[in-house]
Order: sequence, then C-alpha cells, then structure tokens
Amino acid sequence: MPLLINSCKIERPHTTAEFFKKYPHLQDSARAFRVKTAGSVDPAGLLYVQQREFAATTPADQSVTVLASDDATTCHLVVLRHTGSGASCLAHCDDSSTWSEVPLFVEAVTSLSSHTQEGRLELHLVGGFDDDMKTSQKLSLSLLATFHSQKEDIHLVTCCITELNDVVSEGIHRPAVYGIGINVKSGEVFPGSFPSRGPAEELRSARTFTGGQMANIYDSSKELVKVGPCKWSPNMDIGFWLMQDDDTILKYLSTSPQVEPPHFIQHIKSTIQFLLDHPSPDSLFPGGQAQLFHRTEQGSWERVTPSEQQ
Repeated sequence: MPLLINSCKIERPHTTAEFFKKYPHLQDSARAFRVKTAGSVDPAGLLYVQQREFAATTPADQSVTVLASDDATTCHLVVLRHTGSGASCLAHCDDSSTWSEVPLFVEAVTSLSSHTQEGRLELHLVGGFDDDMKTSQKLSLSLLATFHSQKEDIHLVTCCITELNDVVSEGIHRPAVYGIGINVKSGEVFPGSFPSRGPAEELRSARTFTGGQMANIYDSSKELVKVGPCKWSPNMDIGFWLMQDDDTILKYLSTSPQVEPPHFIQHIKSTIQFLLDHPSPDSLFPGGQAQLFHRTEQGSWERVTPSEQQ
C-alpha cells in the first residue's frame, strides 16, 4: 500500500516544491516542529545513531528511553513508529542506497509489532535544506518514493525536509533542525542536539567513512549495541587530510561546507586518526566477533568482554 497523508494516498511528487504545494498543511506542521522545545535528555537512557545507522526498540526496553541523531545537513533523519506496539526505529540516511535501506526500517518495526495489535505505522522525516546542489531535494524525493512503494500502509505525520527545514542566515541557506530524538516510551518526536555519541563513536565513524553501508546497531531483545565486524583496507594516504587547513577539509569532505556544525572538522580528523591507528580492523574484532556493549547500572555503555559473549 502507498504512503498516506491524512489517510489519503499521495501522488508521487516530481519536485519537493510540487509536493509541499499540494499538501500545504505540511508547511504549518513543519514550522510548528521547528520551534518545538526539546526537553533535556538523560545520557543514561540515550542511544545515539550515527550516519548510515539505524536502531529499533520498544517501550519495554530497560536500557533505552530515547533514540536520537543529529549533525544532519543534507542527510535526513527518519523515524518510523507503530502506534499500537510502540515499536520505534530511527535512522540517519544519506543518499547511499535509499531503496535498499527503507525496507530494513519497515522490517525492524513490524518485526517488533504483533500482527494482532491495532495501530498504524507513522513516519516522521526531518532534515536537509535548500542547498545549491539540490542534494537534499534528491534525498527527500527518494525517501518519499521509497516509502510510497512499500506494501504496508505508512502515514506521513511529520515532514520537515529540504525547503520546509530551510532558514537563511547572513545570506546562507542552512537547516533549521539538525537533529531529532524519539522518546520510545511516549512516542514523542522532538528536535535537539545530543553531545553523548557513544559507544565506540570513532569506530562507528570509521565504518561509515570507509564506505560501510546502512547498519542496524541495536539488538533490542538483548538490549545490546552491536558494532561490526567491519572491513577496510589500510590506507596511510588519508593522513594527507590531517595536514590540510579547515577550509580544504570542508570543501572536499562535506556535502555542505558552509553549514556544518562547529565540531565537524575535529570529528573528521579524529576519524582519520583512528583509521591510521588501526590500518586493519581485524584486531578490533577478535575471532571475527562484533563488539557488543550493554548499559551499566550507572547508565553508561560498557563493552561486553569476549568471555561474556560466550
């Protein structure tokens, strides 16, 4: 079945401008979402989702209260939730492979929802802006088309993307909202920024930097974060970037150099240094096993030792 707005089937749009003109109420709801006040998020209940990652869980989860992601410029953040089971999925999408990724999100939520439960699948899309290269618009249209092609009924509730997420400051277009979270207990979706990005932040960034595809990082049945095993080839030439000035790094390693958050440069440099320190990832995954992390009583993520994985 198709993507629905107000329980009516949408027509697949050819441009975002055409889509927003046909459904003008989306503009009002996007403006309301942009000014929505985010409550404080306790790091002890936060699971942060990086680029090309997704995670799904249910309200019964004792380790995760909020799924969240930020630093989205041309990227889009996707939340899919079943109103009956409360199962929720959050993903951070670039334009790597939308058509193969969206079915993963749908499966993640439906697999956590009983077919006998009443409710519906609700979709929240946030991210992008009116960038010169139209990268955001391309991703917006791809996501809308892909969700439209799924067999399940999916109801678009929040659509704060591309032009509807655009603000102009000092003559420069930029995103109004860079990050969102979903409270998996209440189902509330809200804008925000999230300084706690673990566990294994640099390892996960390295996986994406070296071309890793969309990955599910969470096993809700065991309440464990799962990273890898990852594969990349030694490439000492990337050390070249550590000798470049900030403007050069922005120009060549960002899709939106004028609007990246302040920590973007340091994030890139730390990721490259991690890859230089670990030219082969094999040592990071003894026996070819993923790195697993569980929530401690103090609320932090702690790596499960190989002996505990047995």
